[in-house]
Amino acid sequence: MSTSTTRTLIAAMQVTLDGRILGPEGEVDWVDSWADGLALLPPVDAFVLGGGMFPDYERFWAALLDDPTAASAMLGREPYPREFAYAQVAVETEHLVLSTTLTEATWPTARIVRDINEIRALRRQRGKAVYVVGGPRVVASLIDADLLDELRLIVHPVLSGAGETFAGSITRRHSLGLVAAEPMASGRVHLTYRLAASATTISEQAHASTARA
Repeated sequence: MSTSTTRTLIAAMQVTLDGRILGPEGEVDWVDSWADGLALLPPVDAFVLGGGMFPDYERFWAALLDDPTAASAMLGREPYPREFAYAQVAVETEHLVLSTTLTEATWPTARIVRDINEIRALRRQRGKAVYVVGGPRVVASLIDADLLDELRLIVHPVLSGAGETFAGSITRRHSLGLVAAEPMASGRVHLTYRLAASATTISEQAHASTARA
């Protein structure tokens, strides 16, 4: 009997209490480290991110490995050990960059994909979890396509009042189930939600696979 090999796609995002990923001037000063999202996830063997965020992502994490002084200048502080650890994992792990405009990537493990169906194909492969890094439009597209399995949020104790929301590009209603809520001493709360439509899709795939066996 065959079994489902569907992988888990997990997005981890840092947001304010009013759901902003960017403040009104584009600021993200409430974020301590962009490496913190990966720490919320199980072991992963692929990253997915959008073409809009990829150039800055590539530039920063490459600098952290190749020129830590330049990375320090970007951060305005010395890098944390967990940021070096993230960079090392990232440089060894496949990155799928969803973009219709980018033509090349210098990140050694990155490849550009043109269509969300390539992410669908990745999800059907045998493997570990997949980290959906962002940006918000990619996360929204995966949610609307019923491809995102889990949404993990680091909620910061800040009310921005204005700015870009992480859910602003979602086009229809979705139901989520709360899996975990973990308050932190810093005042942050780590939330894990399961996407109901994704769970239904996985169940249907498993049922179809069993029926064919």
